[in-house]
Amino acid sequence: MREIYPVLEGAESFYLEGNEVGLLITHGFLGTPQSVRYLGEAFGKLGYSVFAPRLKGHGTHYKDMEKTTHMDWYAEMEKGYLFLRERCSTVYVVGQSMGGALALWLGKKYPDINGLVLINAALKVPAYDYLIGKLSPQYIPEGEPDIKRSGVEEITYGKVSIRSIHELQEAMAKTSAILPAIKNPVLCFKSIEDHVVPAECTDYIADQIGSEQKEILPLYNSYHVASMDFDQDKIIEKTHKFVQNMRIEVYA
Repeated sequence: MREIYPVLEGAESFYLEGNEVGLLITHGFLGTPQSVRYLGEAFGKLGYSVFAPRLKGHGTHYKDMEKTTHMDWYAEMEKGYLFLRERCSTVYVVGQSMGGALALWLGKKYPDINGLVLINAALKVPAYDYLIGKLSPQYIPEGEPDIKRSGVEEITYGKVSIRSIHELQEAMAKTSAILPAIKNPVLCFKSIEDHVVPAECTDYIADQIGSEQKEILPLYNSYHVASMDFDQDKIIEKTHKFVQNMRIEVYA
């Protein structure tokens, strides 16, 4: 699928070259790499090689997105992983919301991924449930991004097609089904007050995933888009610690 509209300013993919440890960071549904840029730049300063891909149809126009599928989104993320794997000895995958669901897909396909970091990973979006099986309306208006911190502007779309919502729903349903087959170590962040994805989704992932090493860290001062919210530095600190501890275990 070829995008027709230009990429919005600030919504581009970004790569920060660093050491042999790679971090792939993926945004959520309707989002762009701009939503995870603060995290990415902080990880870059810590020395990591960081790549944040822009998923197909995101960051241009909702009519571009309408023509994409969840497999297009996953394919872009997988390309990002392979890009980092060529350049790094170890790779960790960080995914927010739908990006968290797609991170789990990567973990299942590539068990050598050293660890998964999930930020409010999406298995369910209750606000869209009424559209399951519906063919109309063609477009749904989107509200403001779910961010507690005032004055933060996320690059996103003001409306979304019902077709794109159905693709998201299919992706989330597939994710739930594969959890027992995933063995990668996983660190889960969950916002206690999330108005998009129920916090229980993270509990379900931790309960059902096949990983022996798994941890949930609550975020008490952020809503759904936690990468842009008050707890963003906590996410950076705890993810850095997770990666460093994993590396100590590997070399022990």
